[in-house]
Amino acid sequence: MRTALYPGTFDPITLGHLDVLHRASRIFDKVIIAVARNEPKKPTLPFDLRIQLIRENLIDGQNFEIQSFDGLVIEFAKQIGAVALIRGLRAVSDFEYELQMAQMNRNLDDSIETLFLMPNEAYTFVSSRLIKQVAAYGGDVSKFVPSNVYAALKEYYPKPNGD
Repeated sequence: MRTALYPGTFDPITLGHLDVLHRASRIFDKVIIAVARNEPKKPTLPFDLRIQLIRENLIDGQNFEIQSFDGLVIEFAKQIGAVALIRGLRAVSDFEYELQMAQMNRNLDDSIETLFLMPNEAYTFVSSRLIKQVAAYGGDVSKFVPSNVYAALKEYYPKPNGD
């Protein structure tokens, strides 16, 4: 069985993330969504909520699994027997950072490939950071996140005028 690892903070998961996940699921027998606690990044949403929001968007019987990890993603990939890391590329601006990460991971273990997948063009400008910024000011992000994430963001970020 060929397993791929799709790592990220997913703070929060977006429709772009889910699109990349579904693309990867057509290539690999199993895709493990690896949710990083990533405390140095100071995630906005609590870890357990991020896991719950992802889980609620997966359909039973699909070839997905959710796991958490701390530390180096390449070490976690080796631990679970992954043959590839999945990384989403939205724009050229992502490429430089992702290339550096891929090269470092290759130097740490060249038996695990990094596969770059692009989301549907409707999500090429969407990032979790941008979603949170817009939501914090009461903007409508419902076109870019699953409905459960939208509801969680509305609860987490009350409208700026207190409504």
